[in-house]
Amino acid sequence: MTRPVRLPTGHRWVVVDVETSGLRSSTHRVLSVAALALREDGSVERELVTLLNPGCDPGPVHIHNLTAQRLAGAPRFEEVAKDLLELLDGRTLVAHNASFDYGFLDAEVRRAGMTMPTRQRLCTLALSRRLEIDVPNHKLSTLAAHWKVRQNRAHDAYDDALVLTEVFAHSASLAESLRLPLPVVGCADRRAVYPDRVPRVESPWRNPGRLDPGVGLVQGMKLVISGSTDVPRLALAERLTDAGLDVMNSVSRQTSVVVCNDPHSSSAKVRRAVADGIPVLTERQLGKLLLHVTPGEPKAAAAPSEVQQPRPATTIAPTKPWHGRRVLIVGGSHSDSVLMRSRIVQLGAKPSVNLSAGVTDVLVLDGGELDPRMDRVSARQLPLLTAADVNSALEPAAPPERGAPLEPIRPPSQWVAPLLARGEVIDLPPQTASLTVNASWRAHTADDAFDVDVVALLLGEDGRVGCDEDFLFYNSPTSSDGTVELSCDGSSEQGVRIELAALHSDYQCVSVSAAIGGDRTFGELGPISVTVDAPDHTIASFVLDAGTTERTMHFAEIYRRAGRWRLRAVGQGYEYDLATLATEYGVTVDD
Repeated sequence: MTRPVRLPTGHRWVVVDVETSGLRSSTHRVLSVAALALREDGSVERELVTLLNPGCDPGPVHIHNLTAQRLAGAPRFEEVAKDLLELLDGRTLVAHNASFDYGFLDAEVRRAGMTMPTRQRLCTLALSRRLEIDVPNHKLSTLAAHWKVRQNRAHDAYDDALVLTEVFAHSASLAESLRLPLPVVGCADRRAVYPDRVPRVESPWRNPGRLDPGVGLVQGMKLVISGSTDVPRLALAERLTDAGLDVMNSVSRQTSVVVCNDPHSSSAKVRRAVADGIPVLTERQLGKLLLHVTPGEPKAAAAPSEVQQPRPATTIAPTKPWHGRRVLIVGGSHSDSVLMRSRIVQLGAKPSVNLSAGVTDVLVLDGGELDPRMDRVSARQLPLLTAADVNSALEPAAPPERGAPLEPIRPPSQWVAPLLARGEVIDLPPQTASLTVNASWRAHTADDAFDVDVVALLLGEDGRVGCDEDFLFYNSPTSSDGTVELSCDGSSEQGVRIELAALHSDYQCVSVSAAIGGDRTFGELGPISVTVDAPDHTIASFVLDAGTTERTMHFAEIYRRAGRWRLRAVGQGYEYDLATLATEYGVTVDD
């Protein structure tokens, strides 16, 4: 550490960074690991830093610079696992996108026949979002520059861990000064499970429907494999794809045929196929049909009127009186707070859900002077506002006197991300290849925490999931092809990453929703802040605070319309639970 710090007490911290051969812990491997056990002053007490020989292709060498030759003489993971687990034992793991690093280590440890001892983890990405520091994005390199931490070798596990140690120390110190709880989550409660799946390949053919024995296989048919196979599953799937068939991972009403060698199988896939009248073939029967596959009907190209026309890369928001301000509301009834937040947005300011580093003003409603955060507000010398200040700011300015010179209209000085109202829709910039829908809410203490789970539903043209794997939740956090994934693993910060450029054409909409466990409601949780972020900047943001007795709520929709991707700020809530929400969209929920 270059500067003296004091880490938060109550935890023994270990900072971890891994470099991997890909993004999926079930199929990709850890290539290098750095684990730094810290003392209370932020200095390194113990460390384990090593390259690892994964025994496979190292993947994106252009990113991590770890070639097969460099890794050839390195130890295997199982050779260092015992020392690594001793270092992790009894400590809270800290990482940037902690669910990723933890998920990869957990998968490697399981392959080695051992168990991860880590019980809690903290994501510095979630911590940075909670603090709302003034940065364009929350990449590690951006945070390092903000905190003036020198970064020598990006994507080097050891250097990234050293940088993250300082970023964490300064971020945690700022959180303590604001009395913001740290986003520590339990690992057992949020285990990332990545089941082995067949990679999804875009099919150029329309789905002709279910198998007709008199016609045989037709290109575009959707096939699902269940149980053990004579030919290795991935090799069989590749053969089927090469024949023009669309290999899926779970059965849906669109499935053409299920392949299973066991006629007495009681697997969920076969049970559903039998219940829905979907043909079930053995691998041998399928092999005979593969000798002749009827050409399929190509998917129609977009009509000329549907081709996306060039649009401005960003949106200019009209200059508003309070543009650039971030306002925290304290006190007042639920209805009063909702009303004031809507008026704050009209003025161009963004409501804040926490007393964060980004707050510029505090609006004090009835009883707000008793809020326990007010001493921090005073210490930071933040301006105090009243409802009258907000209301008067909304009053139209008096017209100039006759003959007075007119004030010239000046264009806005910068491109800004729009603040959306509930129900508002905007077109996404056409060059947007990927984005993340990030949701956050007031950070509560451990004894008053809310069990909130952000989920994603991948919907087809009929507004329903094609199969159960199109429902992403904490125990199935990624789509089969990795284009949609739950991210940002915090106690009051969660998100959904969407690779728009690679999203399968079957998906017309990604619906981002959330559910609260137990008997608690969105009215108790309070306002939800949602930002839609490209890798380097925020595209749009909105605050949803109309919740009362709802237990589930739709936050946002990213959907296709006439060849364009659009964003809708939804904010629609329901009083039923997560299982009912999933069932409404066609997901089969086990009892």
